[in-house]
Amino acid sequence: MMTTYWTSVDSPVGPLLLTAAPTGELTSLSVPGQKGGRTPADDWRRDPGPFREAERQLTAYFGGGLKEFRLAVSAVGTPFRQKVWAALDDVPYGATVSYGEIAARVGAPRAAVRAVGGAIGANPLLIVRPCHRVIGADGSLTGYAGGLERKVRLLTHEGVLRP
Repeated sequence: MMTTYWTSVDSPVGPLLLTAAPTGELTSLSVPGQKGGRTPADDWRRDPGPFREAERQLTAYFGGGLKEFRLAVSAVGTPFRQKVWAALDDVPYGATVSYGEIAARVGAPRAAVRAVGGAIGANPLLIVRPCHRVIGADGSLTGYAGGLERKVRLLTHEGVLRP
């Protein structure tokens, strides 16, 4: 059985729960109350060591000095989810895209927008993989697994929304 490492990092959007594989790749970033978020299990090992770079980059991001994360990540998902998550990685800081735009980027038909939304909602790497930058076709701030209040705070931080 593979050991899961974890730590908690304070942030302006609340405590962040980070998990990593024994090889050091970040496997998830969750927030309290997150739909589908993780919580530490008894057999997990609390150790801040594997997360020093992630913590440094998160601090720089929230401090305004980092616009793109460069972390080793490993998220488990279907090939379709992996394609959608890769498309999220290409959405730049300070920009937003619609679910339909993500569907087009991954070559999914317009009818697959719900499936794209499901893949985005299953993103295990909040903030690092910027699913908060996906909005409705009409510009509305639609769902976010970490909660709409956090989505607003993240988009305000990135200058998309005004304080």
